[in-house]
This record gives sequence, structure tokens and C-alpha cells, in this order.
Amino acid sequence: MSVRPVAPDDVAAVVGLVRELAEYEKAPHEARMTEEQLSAALFGDSPQLFGHVAVADDGAVVGTALWFLNFSTWRGTHGIYLEDLYVQPQHRGSGLGRELLRTLADLCVQRGYSRLEWSVLDWNAPSIEFYEAAGAVPMDEWTVFRLTDAALTAFAADRRG
Repeated sequence: MSVRPVAPDDVAAVVGLVRELAEYEKAPHEARMTEEQLSAALFGDSPQLFGHVAVADDGAVVGTALWFLNFSTWRGTHGIYLEDLYVQPQHRGSGLGRELLRTLADLCVQRGYSRLEWSVLDWNAPSIEFYEAAGAVPMDEWTVFRLTDAALTAFAADRRG
């Protein structure tokens, strides 16, 4: 098994893995990304999304890490925001999840980025244990806020002259 950067031929498999992750997180209705969207985001003229895949010995893509750059104004450097990390259940415990995460940590170190961060659902104890075993710490004093769909559109349109 190995980890490598995502390739154009991996797009369908990665979309499938994202849908599996959404099922696991009890939100399949929220996973609306298409293969065309992912391909454009990863391989378009100015990619802003990056990814790696975990590949089994038979060549099947069995895990993925999708990420993008963020920036810390306090540290003055970029960092990596891990949007999705997923390994199919039958391949968990093989070290692939750890290798995907370690690959991103290594990119941070090589490029002088100061942070690797992500979000995890409060109820996802196996993932929380996995992350803590890697040395990650929860940001307990921070709360994630999000604007989407109608609220995003309404807020953007509500401008005063």
C-alpha cells in the first residue's frame, strides 16, 4: 500500500470516497460534489485544492486526503487545512490514514508552513483518538461558523448603499 498525489484518473474514486465519508458522518445529502467539479478544482488553470490518495496493493484507491492552503496572520506563514481525510473501513488499521496525515505534516515542514489543521465531529471518537495519538490537540476555545445556501446568498445581498 502507498500514498501518492491524486491523479486525474483518481477523480471518480475520490468522489466515491467523499460520498462514503458523508454517509459515515450521517450527512449524505450534503455531499453534492461532482467529478467535474473535483477535476476542475484539482487540475484546472489555477488549482486551489490539492489531494493525496492511499492505494492498496491491487491499485485500488482506498483512502484520500483533500486539502488547501490557509494563512496564519499570527505566525505569518501558510498552513494546510485538511478538508477531508478518509480511509475505507476495511483498510483502517493498516497505517494508511496515518501515512496520509504524515504526508501532509511533511509537506508543512518542507515548505515552512506552521500549521496543519482540520475539523472533526464531536461524536467521532475513533477519529479523535487517532488524531490525538498523532499529537494533535483540539481547539476547545474556538467555534466554527459557517454561512451556506440561502443564508449566504441573503447575507451577501443585504448591502446598504
